[in-house]
Amino acid sequence: MSITESAKVAIPEPRKISTVPRFSDRVFRVVVFCGGLSALIILAAIAIFLGIRGFSILSQTGLRFVTQYEWYSAINTDGTAGEEGSTFGIGAMLIGTIITALIAVVIGVPIAVASALFLNFYAPNSLRGFLVAVIDLMAAFPSILFGLWAFNILMPSGEYWAKILHKYLGFVPFFDVSAPVFTRSPFIAGIVLAIMIIPIVTSVSREVFSQTPLDRIQAAYALGATKWTMIKAVVLPFGSSGIVGGAMLGLGRAMGETVAVFTVLNIVFQANFQVLLGAGGNVASLIILKFGEASIEEINALMAAGLILFLLTLLINMAADLIVNRSSRKGR
Repeated sequence: MSITESAKVAIPEPRKISTVPRFSDRVFRVVVFCGGLSALIILAAIAIFLGIRGFSILSQTGLRFVTQYEWYSAINTDGTAGEEGSTFGIGAMLIGTIITALIAVVIGVPIAVASALFLNFYAPNSLRGFLVAVIDLMAAFPSILFGLWAFNILMPSGEYWAKILHKYLGFVPFFDVSAPVFTRSPFIAGIVLAIMIIPIVTSVSREVFSQTPLDRIQAAYALGATKWTMIKAVVLPFGSSGIVGGAMLGLGRAMGETVAVFTVLNIVFQANFQVLLGAGGNVASLIILKFGEASIEEINALMAAGLILFLLTLLINMAADLIVNRSSRKGR
C-alpha cells in the first residue's frame, strides 16, 4: 500500500452537524425546567393558601387591616364568643418590621461591602478561601442560633451602646427614649438582623466586584492610582447597582425573619419610632406569638398577615433581582 492510499484510508468521515440536542442535553433541560417550575408552583401554592385562609378577614377589615394598631380576638380558644367584636390590625407590626429591617440595612450593608472589598482586593490567597467558606457557613446558620447568641451575649453590649446613643444623640427623635427601658428594643433586633444579612450582601457584592473589567483596573493603576483610589474610581461605580441589589436582598431577608427577632424584641402593639426603647414588634414575630393559642378566626387573621408579609418580601426580592440583572448586563 502506498503512502497516498494509506493517507486516504486515515481520513475520517465528515462529522454530521445537527441541531437536534443529544439525549443527555434533553434530560438536563427537563430536569432544570421541572426544578424551576416546581419552585414557582410552590410559591403560588403558598400564596393561594394564605389568600384563601385570610380572605375572610381581609374582606371584613379591608385597608384597616394594614393601618390599625390594635389586635384583639373576641373568639376564645374553646370556640366561645367574647363580649366585644374582634379587631385585627398589623399597622404597628408593619412599622416595626420596616424599622428593624432599615436598622439592619444601615448597619449591615457598609460592613458587608467592606468585607467584599477586602476579600476581592486585600485578602491573601491563602486566607481568601477560608473566609469565603466562613461567610457561606454564616448564611446557612439557623436563625434560632443567632437569637440565642444575641439574647445571652449581644444584648448587654447592645444595651450599653443604646445608652451611649441616647446620651449623646438624644436630641434626635429616633434616639430619644421616653422611659429608661433599653432592653429588647428594635435597635437590638436591628443589630441581630444586620449580622444575619451580612453574609448575603457580602456574597452578592463580592460577585459583582469580581466582574469589574480588568482593563479598567489596569488603566487606573497605569495612571498612578493607589489601590484605594482604584476602588473608589472603578470598582465602586461599576458595582453600585449590585450593591443596591444585595442590600435589597438583605432587606427582604430582614423583613421576613421570625425567631431571632422574637427572641430579642419586646412585642408591644404600638407604633414605636423610638428605636432605643424596649418596645416594638414585626409581622413575623406577631405570627409566632399568637399562633399557639389562636382561635380559628385569629388564625385566619394571622394567615392574612402572612400574606401581606409574603407579598411585601416577594416584591423586594423581585426588585433586587431586577437590579442585579440590569447591573450585570449593562456593566454599571
